[in-house]
Amino acid sequence: MNRRDFLVRSSLMASAGWLARTKLAAATAPTSLPPAMALARDALASVTEFRPLRRDVGIFTGRGGTIGWLAGMDALAVVDTQFPDTAGVCLLGLPGRAGRTVDVVFNTHHHADHTSGNPVFKPAARTIVAHANVPKLQFAAAERAERDTNVSSWARLDKQVYADNTFTEVWRRQLGDETITAEYHGTAHTSGDVSILFEKANVVHLGDLVFNRAYPVIDRASGGSIRHWVTALEDITANYPVDAIYVFGHGNPKFGVTGRRDDLLVLRDYFSAILDYTQKGIAAGEPKEKIVALENFPGFEDFHLPLPNRLASNLSAAYDELTEKKA
Repeated sequence: MNRRDFLVRSSLMASAGWLARTKLAAATAPTSLPPAMALARDALASVTEFRPLRRDVGIFTGRGGTIGWLAGMDALAVVDTQFPDTAGVCLLGLPGRAGRTVDVVFNTHHHADHTSGNPVFKPAARTIVAHANVPKLQFAAAERAERDTNVSSWARLDKQVYADNTFTEVWRRQLGDETITAEYHGTAHTSGDVSILFEKANVVHLGDLVFNRAYPVIDRASGGSIRHWVTALEDITANYPVDAIYVFGHGNPKFGVTGRRDDLLVLRDYFSAILDYTQKGIAAGEPKEKIVALENFPGFEDFHLPLPNRLASNLSAAYDELTEKKA
C-alpha cells in the first residue's frame, strides 16, 4: 500500500463516528425569505447559473470562484461560497434542497471570492471543512483588508466565518451514496489549496489550482509557489481519473470553468515556460523591470485577458521565487 492509499484509508476509518451523526434532516421550505436572500434572488438571478454535470453533482457560477455542489436524495454538499450576494442565490436555488441542512461546505482555499459567502451558508450547514492552513490565512487576509478604508463590509475581520473542521492531508467521507475526498497537494496557488473528488460522479473540483487558459493569481504572501504548483498539478494528473470532469475556480470565457485532465497540463506547461524565461533573463543579467515587461507570453496567447492582465505579476512572482535566498 502506498502512502497516498494509506492516508485515504486511514481517513475513511477515522470518519466512522462522524458518519453516524450526519443523517439528513428533512425540513419544510420556508414560506418567506430573509431580506438578504430575497435581494440576492431579485438582483442576481439573471447573472447566475446552476449547471448539472454528472450524477447529482453540478456547478454554480455567479460572482467569484466556481461553486460545486452535490444534491442527492440523502446528501447535500457545497464547494466554495463566493460572496454573500451570490451565496444567497446559490443556497436559495440549490437543487433539491427544500430547506434541508447542507451536510458539508468546503473551502478550497482562503481567498475572499471563495469564502466570503461562509456567513450565508454557516447557519444552513453542519460543518465547514478546509485545509488546516486556511483559517489562519483567511484571518491574516482580513486583517490586512482592515487597513483599507474602502474595503467592503463582508471583507472585514469581524465578518469572517472560518472552517470548523480542518485536516492536513486527506479528508474522506461517505455522504449518501457518494464518497467525497478532499486532498492537500502541497503549496501551490496558496499554502492551503485542496482538491475535492466526488468519486462516484467522477467529478474533481480544483478551486484555484487551475485558472483555465488565463494568467493565474500566484499568492506568494500566502505561501504560494510556482515550482510546487507544477508538482501539485503533476500529482493530480498522475493520480486522478483521466475521464473525470474537472472543475476550475476561474477560466477564460472562451474555454469555461470545466474541462479535462489535459487542461491541467496546459497550466503546468505555462508555469514551466515562465520559470524558464525568467531564469534565462536572470542569467543574462537583465533587471526585473525588463523581465516582467511583457504584454502576452509567447505560446500561451489564449491566456491573455485585457483586464486584469496578470502576466507582469506572474513574471514578478517567478523572479522573486527564483532569486529568494535559501534559509
